[in-house]
Amino acid sequence: MSSPLAHGQLLVMQKAGKVAAAILKRLKKFLREGVSTKDVENFFDEALSQYPGMEPAFKGFMGYPASVCVSLNDEIIHGIPSSKKIIKRGDLVSVDLGIKYQGLFVDTAHTYIIGSAPGFAKRLVKTTYRALYEGIKRAKVGATIGDIGAAVQGYTEKKGCSVIRKFVGHGIGEKLHLPPEIPNYGKKREGMELVEGLALAIEPMVCAGGYEVEIDDDGWTARTKDKSLSAHFEHTVAITKKGPWILTQ
Repeated sequence: MSSPLAHGQLLVMQKAGKVAAAILKRLKKFLREGVSTKDVENFFDEALSQYPGMEPAFKGFMGYPASVCVSLNDEIIHGIPSSKKIIKRGDLVSVDLGIKYQGLFVDTAHTYIIGSAPGFAKRLVKTTYRALYEGIKRAKVGATIGDIGAAVQGYTEKKGCSVIRKFVGHGIGEKLHLPPEIPNYGKKREGMELVEGLALAIEPMVCAGGYEVEIDDDGWTARTKDKSLSAHFEHTVAITKKGPWILTQ
């Protein structure tokens, strides 16, 4: 089970989180038609190398072969970067990255629209982004995990989209993935009560169609079974007496 972290540890995580946020911001200018998903990984590796002591958290985690996840369109998460996967105009590109720094971890994700996209694709991305903040608002001392999931699910379904059930958020800190799981669905006042010092990776994965999932032959890339578009946003958030503290912004 994820243990509460000291304020000093959270400050270390925030330092890594600010770097993660800066790289995601720089990626917005880098991502364009004709760039491969392997180019995105190379960009991240080069950017992170400028910060001494910081390492990609995903490389080798549970056997994952790359330092970032880059998922396109109907791919939900865990897309393995490849020089053969070329980004096209109108694509949705979800980039999920983690950083290890001084023995602590942060995890964050952002979905980008390349050029112009249909209205429904823009609505999906906007809905997922706002659902993340609906969940974060409930990340308070004395609230429960169910409060976060219910907020994400309620907002998402009100907008006509579905939350993915197979994959969930998680505790984070001294390891990349720790209990408890943070589902993007649930009921208010159910699940573990949140305490001060707990760090959570809150990460709505939302799709335009049904929430059923299938895994590619590579054993990693998860996509919607009905091939509907998917979007993914994530922040690492600390629970404090003053309310949620977003460490990856």
